[in-house]
Amino acid sequence: MINITKSTLQKALIAGFFSAFTIGVLTILTYKSTLGFFIAGSFGSSMVLLFGFPESPFAQPKNVFFGHLCTALVGVFFVNFVPLPIYINIALGVGVGVFLMILLNIVHPPAGGNPIMVIIGSASYDYLVSPIIFGCIIILLLAILVNKFLLRKNYPLK
Repeated sequence: MINITKSTLQKALIAGFFSAFTIGVLTILTYKSTLGFFIAGSFGSSMVLLFGFPESPFAQPKNVFFGHLCTALVGVFFVNFVPLPIYINIALGVGVGVFLMILLNIVHPPAGGNPIMVIIGSASYDYLVSPIIFGCIIILLLAILVNKFLLRKNYPLK
């Protein structure tokens, strides 16, 4: 039997609400404005860390921003410069992305999926700006506002 405490329920409700709100903002900007694309599939996984476990090193702004940017860039690199079959490019792209995140100390586990999306979609360099850079900026602004100022958590960590 599952034992759900009041604090676990509260944490889950808060994380779920602010995750939905943040993805909703990105979705509205993407589909109801002419500003461009602001949403990537991997951002959904980022919500788990940013609003459920903001104290995690993987949820810190540097890791979120540069983890997403690095792995999306790896995917774009493979699309443009590695003329191998897609099933090899996807595997190598994920491996190189994980390698670089660990090497550069910018690990954000949800970003590990970016090379898959980028390679399958044959995304261009524009994908790095929108949705990755602009989307991450919006996600991080909302995460800081919610966690630091609304929920009074120590986020981002010093």
